[in-house]
Amino acid sequence: SHDSFSYWVDEKSPVGPDQTPAIKRLARISFVKKVMKKWSVTQNLTFREQLDAGIRYFDLRVSSKPGDADQEIYFIHGLFGIRVWDGLMEIDSFLTQHPREIVFLDFNHFYAMDEAHHKRLILRIQEAFGSKLCSACSVESMTLQTLWEKKCQVLTFYHCPFYKQCPFLWPGKKIPAPWANTTSVRKLLLFLETTLSERAPRGSFHVSQAILTPRVKTIARGLVGGLKNTLVHRNLPAILDWVKTQKPGAMGVNIITSDFVDLVDFATTVIELNDLLQEDRALAKC
Repeated sequence: SHDSFSYWVDEKSPVGPDQTPAIKRLARISFVKKVMKKWSVTQNLTFREQLDAGIRYFDLRVSSKPGDADQEIYFIHGLFGIRVWDGLMEIDSFLTQHPREIVFLDFNHFYAMDEAHHKRLILRIQEAFGSKLCSACSVESMTLQTLWEKKCQVLTFYHCPFYKQCPFLWPGKKIPAPWANTTSVRKLLLFLETTLSERAPRGSFHVSQAILTPRVKTIARGLVGGLKNTLVHRNLPAILDWVKTQKPGAMGVNIITSDFVDLVDFATTVIELNDLLQEDRALAKC
């Protein structure tokens, strides 16, 4: 899921440090944060509900709250979300109940975080998952069987040099996620096809971000409607149709992300692509 944590953001909190000074000034007007919320929320489901729906890759952006003395870390997308610790515990509870399930946690944006904040976050990750954390290794050596044997359930990617300090943090380069940055479905699908054709055949995972990104004028036109009603609702079926035509494998799709994964049968559609791999293996044996 894209911006996985943004099912809830706090419109009473300060505007996040991921926003421009102009947006921060505008947010002093009372209704602006209500509008921001409509465009910051990209999921309807909580972590647990996403896990129950079949989501296994989580796109995570985090920040400290400037001025906070306790150095707590929060999820963020324009506005602050829940505490990272609370989200990690929700995920860990699911994994404990389902010991053969594997999740990818992709910490790819950090805001207002110094070394002390990073150390706190890394410690939180370690405290939450403990022996479930999978040490970084070659991507090709990762199979469900080896993970089950080691009782590892969590692959944590950390797009910051601090990953070097802990064996259970995978470098961000191991999971590239090219971003189309467009409001056009046609341009998005062309971008997805192009980046798949150019992806590395070995050595890394690959994220296809099947998402549309609003421009300033998009937000201005759909001020009240928000992201879901203005961009996602009418375009997600076409994006899902593209997903259905894909094939997994060395140069095919690997991880696919979407906004509002519950609006269509997104997770089931992606998971069913794995059946094509089984068919290929069966044909190879014939």
